[in-house]
Amino acid sequence: MKSLKNADSFFDGLETWKPELTVLRNIFLSAELEETIKWGTPVYMYNGKNVVSIAGFKAHFAVWFHNGGFLKDSEGVLVNAQEGKTGGLRQMRFTSIDDIDRDILLSYVYEAIENLKQGKVFKPNRNKPLIIPAELEIILTSNSSLKEAFDALSKGKQREYADYISSAKQDKTKTARLEKIIPMIEKGVGMNDKYR
Repeated sequence: MKSLKNADSFFDGLETWKPELTVLRNIFLSAELEETIKWGTPVYMYNGKNVVSIAGFKAHFAVWFHNGGFLKDSEGVLVNAQEGKTGGLRQMRFTSIDDIDRDILLSYVYEAIENLKQGKVFKPNRNKPLIIPAELEIILTSNSSLKEAFDALSKGKQREYADYISSAKQDKTKTARLEKIIPMIEKGVGMNDKYR
């Protein structure tokens, strides 16, 4: 993923969904949200807190509400794209520019802002048990310096690595992922540090 300096460079570089995502951008800017780039995509914030972001996919484009789990969803348009993984995120999907209803979208944005003002912010479960997958455990047991580096990481970073390996469905994918993360663990960096 190339590094983006600002949202203009994101929109200038779009090859698909450019008109559609630009409409969404203009709607969010009209709500006086602050625009920035996080995780390689535009994020719109209120008082420094994430409200909504946009993304384009192969078959659809979408809006992510960062604390969408608190939204009433009176129109029934929100989905949890990764049930069981994304507690607070909710997504509104579109397949055409004609699907965008400015009034409905703004009502959700204003509700999300009001929720932030009331202190309704999703807090991830930090007490979730750390389950090291067998493939990672074997490598850590056989390499004491790697185990030491892994143990020096925060529980959150350890969990990111464990989840990354556990979520692979095929053995060859797990092997490839292990090869990728070993140097990162040795350097003492987290799986997702580059996005922070």
